[in-house]
Amino acid sequence: MTQLSRIYVDECRNGNEGLRDVVARAVLPPVYGGAWGRHLLHQPWFVEAGETAAFTRDLESLFALLVSLPDRLFDGDLKRYAAALGLPPRHAALLRRSADGRPAKLARADAYHDGRRYRLLEFNIGSEIGGLDMAVCNAALLGVPEFSAFAAAHGLEYVDTAARLAEDLRERARPVLSGGAGEPVIGLIEGHGGVAAYGPLMRSMREAMAMQGLDLRIGEVGELRTRSDGKLTLHGAPLDLVLRNFGASQLLDDPAGPEVAEQLFRAHDAGRTVLFTTLESGLYAHKNALAMVSDPRSAHVFTDAERQLVERVLPWSRTLGPATSAALLTECQERREELILKPGAGHGGLDTIAGWECSDAAWREALKTAAERGYLVQERVPPRTEPVLHPVTGEVEECIAALGVFLTSRGFAGAHARVNRADGGAIVGLSSNPDTRIACVFTHK
Repeated sequence: MTQLSRIYVDECRNGNEGLRDVVARAVLPPVYGGAWGRHLLHQPWFVEAGETAAFTRDLESLFALLVSLPDRLFDGDLKRYAAALGLPPRHAALLRRSADGRPAKLARADAYHDGRRYRLLEFNIGSEIGGLDMAVCNAALLGVPEFSAFAAAHGLEYVDTAARLAEDLRERARPVLSGGAGEPVIGLIEGHGGVAAYGPLMRSMREAMAMQGLDLRIGEVGELRTRSDGKLTLHGAPLDLVLRNFGASQLLDDPAGPEVAEQLFRAHDAGRTVLFTTLESGLYAHKNALAMVSDPRSAHVFTDAERQLVERVLPWSRTLGPATSAALLTECQERREELILKPGAGHGGLDTIAGWECSDAAWREALKTAAERGYLVQERVPPRTEPVLHPVTGEVEECIAALGVFLTSRGFAGAHARVNRADGGAIVGLSSNPDTRIACVFTHK
């Protein structure tokens, strides 16, 4: 528990209604409020600044290590690397399209604090990560006088993720702008059917970017057209940059998807419309990449400092697949209460299985299925709890948070938290646990 969490709860209990009801009193941007308001925790989350900065430095080093894996382990052969991840050939080929070995640094690392330090659960890399618009909530909370006073008294700070992203988007689009000046026109592009499914979240993102002075146009891959000079257009408007909101799996689920997306890749390769980020990011966001750096068979290609980094940041992680040894499966069976299974290309906690919530028989069956389909098995990270005061009942609840730490080319780009009661189940995520709430994050000394 952090001391500031207890101080906040105590002030709420002592009658500071502005703190207790801060989220309800905050004036949220209208689109953001419509998309996220019902999912918000009734208070912010607090993290220690120095500890978070140290973890971020480790994440930047880990990002560089992950990107170097094809060179270190496969002589730069992305095809062999993708096969080792367990990717089907068609999927792997799509991820390699427009790959140059230098994926843009846009990522969200999901982590638990185990009481001593942050431990990485997943490293989501690419522009389709969620939560990039979350920092507008921080600004709204600071508009509540009681919270503003609390923030000033305790030196609270935050980094606006949308502002950091806007800097990168301007920089990446500059080479394709006429004369290299002016503001880019950006397409926030989903796969087929994606706008119907994710429209409110996309419009919230457009609102956040408008607050940064950027013009985002929402559409789907199939709505893109190529102008005679090779530049992409959306609904007739020329696009300088496409902010990708879809993954390779969405394209593959649509029979025409890969072919439709080809014009996007051609425009990017020709330097007419920038694709940010390319699908190459998926080669390093795959959870089995974490297993590669954790596996002792890879240790010989890392320096002592890199091995210490992996041990410090990453829980024990291994890949389960058709070639998994009997010894590893037996170890996993015996360590049921210490392990969790995650699909290699999954998201949102979907299809994740916690061994400590299974019977021995169910766990054996889960391991069998995981070995057939290709899963990551990872050591459990017991998260530290923090006190949260329920604004209506006045009850103090022990809660846990999966901290989402954002990285851009400029390093730390803010954070948000997904929060659940400590007894609310193994998975903390909106897609898989409806009790999950979202909180904006402030750092303190």
